[in-house]
Amino acid sequence: MSLPPQIVVTEVLALLDQGAVLVDVRELDETSAGRAPQAILNPMLSFDLASVPEDTPLLVICHSGGRSQQVTQALRQRGYDASNVVGGMVAWAAAGLPVVDLNGQPGIIA
Repeated sequence: MSLPPQIVVTEVLALLDQGAVLVDVRELDETSAGRAPQAILNPMLSFDLASVPEDTPLLVICHSGGRSQQVTQALRQRGYDASNVVGGMVAWAAAGLPVVDLNGQPGIIA
């Protein structure tokens, strides 16, 4: 099985500006300390397909890229335009991109 499309974190903001949606598939305990402020939280273990737009490019992110790749593959099999964010939130934070906690304050990626 071939890999789904891969996006590096430095490309994400431009794609969001073009209308893409960032979907964070980490569990809630992982996202409470730090997440991308633009992300829709939709944990992999309870993924709600109805909460993601069907006609919009989806950028799927997790902690380091493994779970997001699985979710991306499943979305693509269902006809969604989905891409995996390589390196996940670890790469996001390392690139200096914004990270907030659930209150919108500066967050951390552990």
